[in-house]
Amino acid sequence: MNPATTSGATTEPAILDAMELTSDPELEVRFAESAHRILADLVGGGAALGWVEPPSRDEVAELLGHVVSAVQAGDAALRVAYLDRRLVGLGYWLRYGRPTHRPHADLEKVAVDAAAHGRGVGRTLTAALVADARAAGIEVLTLDARGDNTNALHLYRSLGFTEYGRLPGFVAVCERRYDKVLYMLDFRRQG
Repeated sequence: MNPATTSGATTEPAILDAMELTSDPELEVRFAESAHRILADLVGGGAALGWVEPPSRDEVAELLGHVVSAVQAGDAALRVAYLDRRLVGLGYWLRYGRPTHRPHADLEKVAVDAAAHGRGVGRTLTAALVADARAAGIEVLTLDARGDNTNALHLYRSLGFTEYGRLPGFVAVCERRYDKVLYMLDFRRQG
């Protein structure tokens, strides 16, 4: 039985892919609203997710629509984490659009509800996305992170990502500046 659909309390998150999410009408209907709540709350609290101000509902719905369309085209993977049918995290990667970069993808967002921090949700989501990339034949999975996001950087290193570059003071959040740290996971070197 899937922990996301049980009526009792679960301790481990259920990690669903886009097909599993969209096959459950109740989860699918609430997904965009729940994702918006998580992203807006995290950004409002200063999380490094690419927005300076919390995104609007429409902005999140448009983003998720784009990701789901890319998944359907074979150009992305989306993973979501549920605890007791409550969305607690999401993440995705997108294949690069440039023809010469098509063998590669970029892990663009991994977001975990603040109430679920410290429960391994981010690690489980990221590991599932890495496995999806490997299964899809992605050669190099890249990501970038804000230099002060030490927990995320530690997580990525622990999953085999290596730093391949750093742009000092590149990320602008109002008057503050942060390094942009570039990471990669090269599946070609892993046999």
